[in-house]
Amino acid sequence: MTDATASASPARGSSTRTKSIITTDANTRRRNRTEKRFQYYGLAAIGVGVFFLFALTFSILRSGLPAFTETAVTLDFTLSQEQFDEAESQVLKTAAYERFFVQELQAELNEEGAGDVQVEEDAISRIMGNVGSQIREFYRENPDRLGEEVSFSVPASSRVDRYLNGGLSRELLENSRFLTPEDLDIVDRLSESGVLTNVFDWDFITGTDSGVDNPGGAGLGASVVGSFFMMLVVLALSLPIGVAASIYLEEFAPQNKFTDLIEVNISNLAAVPSIVFGILGLAVFIQFANLPQSAPLVGGLVLTLMTLPTIIISTRASLKSVPPSIRAAALGVGASKMQSVFHHVLPLAAPGILTGTIIGLAQALGETAPLLLIGMVGYVARTYPDGLTSGLLDPNSAMPAQIYTWAARSDPAFYEKAWGGIIILLVFLLAMNAVAIFLRRKFERRW
Repeated sequence: MTDATASASPARGSSTRTKSIITTDANTRRRNRTEKRFQYYGLAAIGVGVFFLFALTFSILRSGLPAFTETAVTLDFTLSQEQFDEAESQVLKTAAYERFFVQELQAELNEEGAGDVQVEEDAISRIMGNVGSQIREFYRENPDRLGEEVSFSVPASSRVDRYLNGGLSRELLENSRFLTPEDLDIVDRLSESGVLTNVFDWDFITGTDSGVDNPGGAGLGASVVGSFFMMLVVLALSLPIGVAASIYLEEFAPQNKFTDLIEVNISNLAAVPSIVFGILGLAVFIQFANLPQSAPLVGGLVLTLMTLPTIIISTRASLKSVPPSIRAAALGVGASKMQSVFHHVLPLAAPGILTGTIIGLAQALGETAPLLLIGMVGYVARTYPDGLTSGLLDPNSAMPAQIYTWAARSDPAFYEKAWGGIIILLVFLLAMNAVAIFLRRKFERRW
């Protein structure tokens, strides 16, 4: 036996035993337990996040879905030419139309077997508001419908709506001057007879804000149009400026202290609170440039400043993801630096650029703080813009600002409208993110 063999072999009677690789020692078991605990922690964190997501979604839907419906009296109403002439000849014209409506409603209740309910004009005014003016406006615009049967759906007041939805009790209305206990008895009988029903409120989506005294007629339509014009400005400015800046910094700019300073500041601007951009827009665009206050053009300019860092960072990341071999191959066949970037690199990076742009627009769509500073919450939009110029330069509102305005009002019915506006805003945000995911999946190339 050689010395090497003797030294490698264990001595006879030695207590040293060779450990098997199959046997799990204490350190391995401890590492496995630690790994298991970490997996459980991760699953618990995901579970907590999903729980709060479902809780938030349930809370939003429970509070906001009633805003999409309204309580209305649906009645087939016929107004003759004689009644129209009689109403127009009186001083209180709307009161005359309301009296005709009450007579028709009483006749309908008698046919439904609810003749014990005696509907008075004063009660109808409290239950349904300005029903007379609605009827008068309809027949003045459609005089050819006189003598024909017209189906009217007259919305009830917001307090009646909340009472039937369970949001308002009789005890809270006991000393109210807006609704009396007798009015609630009439409301109950109208609901039991099927005359008073819940219908989908299209005016909430297509209508405009109705002021602080009429929450039932409040709509988000004009604010949606205002947000649309702002997003047009943001898209028209942020996409070309952001992409051009990203291409220069990533492909053409020399690596020196100046470009390093620019890159650091772009990263810092992405973390700046949005209200700072609002103060900047107030000082530069309104006070210095004298642009109109509360205009979608100014809101779009402010949101463009806020969105640019996000678009630049995402565009640079997309350009970096293109393999260097693409650039080398283009240069190798005789293309210039600009040709290699615009003909080869940029088309391959386009899916990521579009995704980053849409995500930046979605972030800008939900911003409220910059719009507060430029006065978009101080103006209540009650008409739609006439055209492109009017939509950009005339005062208007935006969805987040309108939701903020409703939530700040004292009437609880506006709080319900604010939740409904949040649902519409979330639908827009989810749709934009879905488009971003679709574009990335459809055009993305994996290297």
